[in-house]
Amino acid sequence: MVRVVRAAGLPVALAGMIALCGVLLGRVYSGPLLMQLVAGAAVLSVGLGAAVRRLPSWTVAPLSVLLLAGYTVFALRLSAQRAGLGTPLAQVLVDAARNGIPRMLTAMIPVEPTPDTIVVPLVTAWLAGLAAHEVSGRAGYVLLGYLAPIGLFGGVLYVVGPNADAALPPTLGFVALAALGLATAPGRVPPRSRETTTATTSGDAEPAGRLRRLIGPVVALAVLLALTFAGAPRIAGIVTQTPVDPRRYVEPPQVDSLDESPLNRISGWALNPDQHLFDVTPLNGTDLPLVRLAVLNDYDGVTWKVGATYRAAGRVLPTTPPAPGSTVEQVDQRLTIADLSGRLLPAVPTPSGVDGTRVAFDAASGTLIRPEGLQPGLSYTVSSAREKMDLSGLPVADVPGGPDVARLLTVPDGTPEQVQQLADQLGEENGAPYDRAVAIEQFLATHYRVTADAASGHAYPNLGFFLFGPRNAGGQEGTSEQFAASFAVLARLLGLPSRVVVGFAPRADAGSPVPVRGADAFAWPEVLFGGVGWVSFNPMPQADAQPRPVEEDFRPEPEKSEEPPTDAPVPSLEPSATASAGDLLAGGGPGAGRTRALVAGGVSGTLLLTLSGLVIALLIMRRGLSRRRLRAIDPRERVTGAWLEVGDALRLAGRPASPDLTATEFAGHAAETASEASAQVKKPSLRAAAPSLDELAALMNQDSFAPRAVDDLQASRAGTTAAAYVTALRARRSWWRRALWSLHPGPLRWARKRR
Repeated sequence: MVRVVRAAGLPVALAGMIALCGVLLGRVYSGPLLMQLVAGAAVLSVGLGAAVRRLPSWTVAPLSVLLLAGYTVFALRLSAQRAGLGTPLAQVLVDAARNGIPRMLTAMIPVEPTPDTIVVPLVTAWLAGLAAHEVSGRAGYVLLGYLAPIGLFGGVLYVVGPNADAALPPTLGFVALAALGLATAPGRVPPRSRETTTATTSGDAEPAGRLRRLIGPVVALAVLLALTFAGAPRIAGIVTQTPVDPRRYVEPPQVDSLDESPLNRISGWALNPDQHLFDVTPLNGTDLPLVRLAVLNDYDGVTWKVGATYRAAGRVLPTTPPAPGSTVEQVDQRLTIADLSGRLLPAVPTPSGVDGTRVAFDAASGTLIRPEGLQPGLSYTVSSAREKMDLSGLPVADVPGGPDVARLLTVPDGTPEQVQQLADQLGEENGAPYDRAVAIEQFLATHYRVTADAASGHAYPNLGFFLFGPRNAGGQEGTSEQFAASFAVLARLLGLPSRVVVGFAPRADAGSPVPVRGADAFAWPEVLFGGVGWVSFNPMPQADAQPRPVEEDFRPEPEKSEEPPTDAPVPSLEPSATASAGDLLAGGGPGAGRTRALVAGGVSGTLLLTLSGLVIALLIMRRGLSRRRLRAIDPRERVTGAWLEVGDALRLAGRPASPDLTATEFAGHAAETASEASAQVKKPSLRAAAPSLDELAALMNQDSFAPRAVDDLQASRAGTTAAAYVTALRARRSWWRRALWSLHPGPLRWARKRR
């Protein structure tokens, strides 16, 4: 019995130490599957080494690798079945081998044990068991063999990092098993020398041998004590510190520009209202709540962006507790993708589980992406925890502050002066945070009009034109893109944490499954209130409402005159009591003055009306030319129109581009012109870089060498970029040059010559 215990003690200790590593790692995984699979790998790898101990050492590694391959296939297939993945096994194996390490480190905690998140722990545990038994069990170097499980233990602690509580019981168990292995390990007998000498047989070398055997433990003990005294203070300091999370060194799944700023897609969907994006099938309930696509938290003065950190997630997603007084309703829906492109996955907020596809999740915003991208026919089920808030406390609710919401209050430099004045006016008239938000909502809903063909864009110049541009030239009208972006900017200027959300409003009368089309897409703003959460606002006007002129309710501050006042008195003439006929004929007397005033007034009025008519005609014709160019039906014509708009702007700025320049050289010339113009202005807000025209140049080359390769979205972006560049270049001119810019008939003449 004692011999059996001594023979089994070391293998049991080694397998137990490696299995405890699986227990430690399993704290950041959901369910016990990972711990079970790692324990199985530990038992099989160590057990195989013990079973074939009498075979030659060179046979162990091939046998262990074969058994490891079979066990890995079994484990990956089991985890794929548990995760509900319908992918073929060969594809699962290839994907797990290729992406095992990054997905394990980018997965959201708790990590679902899927093939790509278990393959690395499984293989590492097996190799640690093989190495540990070969070194300690076969060769007899027990302490040296412990390096493999100890290294695995430390690696697991590093991978877990600060994402789990302290693991004192598994650590004590690990130490106890190590002591058990040392106590039961058979002693190592050094090989005897084949050559014997008279000195060894006579026992003359016995004292020297004893001395050598004594020196070894003494030196080892001295080294151990030295390392203990040298490292104890550092180790004691590390114990109280928060460990480093290795996930910060691994880049999570990223989104491209199409998904980083989906607000730009609103205008494209508005121009294609019948585009079939996806289908929604309710699985419980009868109502159709809003489907959210993206949450945009960051604004840089040009674009609202997602700014999210997506982590690979399993079928169960982490949720946050609801606000006090709120109720949560579970909503289950089946969604099938049609023409919707990109990586963002539409879902009812806030998703708590996804089945049918692999996703990555941003816990801060509650949005989803599919790292592989969307494909027509992709079908998945989403369970969402829809929160119904208690809004009774909104009138007295405050807004949070501090570093946690700093990004939600950030307003970039370069805010247009009139936008700031409008925010100040709305803030002066409303004190409470909720009243300020409602004031912004009502101001936008009563003074502006929704048009599906409004120009895309929500940069500062676009918002300034939307809020204060003349109506006869396309100002004060836009899509939900401009309404939501203007609300969010004004809210931040008033100290309200805000963001923009892009989503869809499915129509209940569309049948089942419910098709979601381009006309159903829109954007809305949200404001964060303390104790309540994110509250949505609707700044869109009613369908039959007539907008009021902005000038009736907005009182911009008058521009300060730069001319110094004069103190010189104005001489006044006292009229005589009576006037003679000669005086009247000569132009004297009050009656003659009134006569001259009437005549001069008539002539001046006629001239003023004539000039006003010419100015209005020029403005309308110039505006019509730009609208025809940037809103053409053919995407290629829109790209060409954007190119012509930039060329006309360069000519108006006095820096026309040479006709022999290539598209890339043209874009460089435009960037140089904007840079030189910005260096000459005094206002810091006008020194920001103008939009780059590199993409527009690439589209021109693409249209020249690959006709019909430009799509609607690219054409819309080209028009937005060109309009923003022209606005930025014009803003860098002096006030009288800006006025002349708008009235210059040159673009009309140049367009006629081109025809």
